[in-house]
Amino acid sequence: MDAHRTESATRFDELHAEAAEALAYAANTLSATRDRYRQAYLDDLGRWQGLADDLGSLEHEGDGGDDLGDDAIGGQSSDELAATAAEAGAADLRLRLVRVEVERSRGELAEHEAELSRLELATRNLESTWLFLERGDSSLVTEPSLPSIPTELQMRIVEAQEAERARLAQEVHDGPAQALSNAIFQAEFIERVFDSDPAMALQELRFLRELLRRELGDVRTFIGQLRPPVLVELGLDGSIADAVTTIAALSGMQITVDLAAPADRLAEAAQTVVLRVVQEALQNTRKHAAATNAVVATLIEGGEWVLEVRDDGRGFDTGAVAARGRRNFGLQFMRERAELIGARFEVRSRPEAGTVVRLAIPVGQKES
Repeated sequence: MDAHRTESATRFDELHAEAAEALAYAANTLSATRDRYRQAYLDDLGRWQGLADDLGSLEHEGDGGDDLGDDAIGGQSSDELAATAAEAGAADLRLRLVRVEVERSRGELAEHEAELSRLELATRNLESTWLFLERGDSSLVTEPSLPSIPTELQMRIVEAQEAERARLAQEVHDGPAQALSNAIFQAEFIERVFDSDPAMALQELRFLRELLRRELGDVRTFIGQLRPPVLVELGLDGSIADAVTTIAALSGMQITVDLAAPADRLAEAAQTVVLRVVQEALQNTRKHAAATNAVVATLIEGGEWVLEVRDDGRGFDTGAVAARGRRNFGLQFMRERAELIGARFEVRSRPEAGTVVRLAIPVGQKES
């Protein structure tokens, strides 16, 4: 019997070691690939900077290319005038070609930067999974002094944590980070045309100001998602109203609130999920739906505490999105939060028919 136990323990130890080795190999391989990708990105960034410098020089030369006076031009023969015109035309053509190349390279750099962010995120996820697999390491999911929880639930919590980090990383990259990158390019353009075309510079400054104002609103929204919930201070209904006020101010939407379900029927964890779903659903509506009206409602229905967020926006084909395998970080975030508290989550939408986000939480017995 003891020999059998020893053999069984050895087999499981070997399998565990094999799994850990596979994860470590995958993490190391991806990390090396990410480093090479980063170096290639930096090389392209250097080439783009060189092109941008060339463009600045050509534009400066073009600004100074009108220094020849009428007397100088008048002293030229017809052949010389033709040669001067040809040179000017060639310089203008080169300027336009370089400008097109700078813009094209800028677009490619933005795509490479997004891919690099995804590689960074994938590498961190693999490393976190390897840490989770190592025996005795529960730091990702709980404190040593707290009661232990089932391994399956621990893994679901880790997955939810990583999904939330992934969602926020993607949101910050696609929003504020990209906006700041665009603002830098716009500031450089304003600097180049400031002396030669003050009116255009002033117009571009106005565009830049509006861009930064919009993105400041997004940053404030992200901060609201990251800081501790206001549930203790305002309660669930007050927190929902606060989220509605913020999104309405940012979007100009008319948002109706109808909170008929008593918040005290929900455990604290469930209230947190409800607030996060409200915030995420409204954020999706603001960004993607082009809606003019929205409704946030709660009700008790058939032994369930129900949240609905509805809008009259453009909607989308949920089946087509799933069939194409497109990842929607917002929907994934809401669905995984619902699963953690045993709730049902669904999204109903059709093109040009609005969207309904629905969260149904069993309340037959309030969890502690």
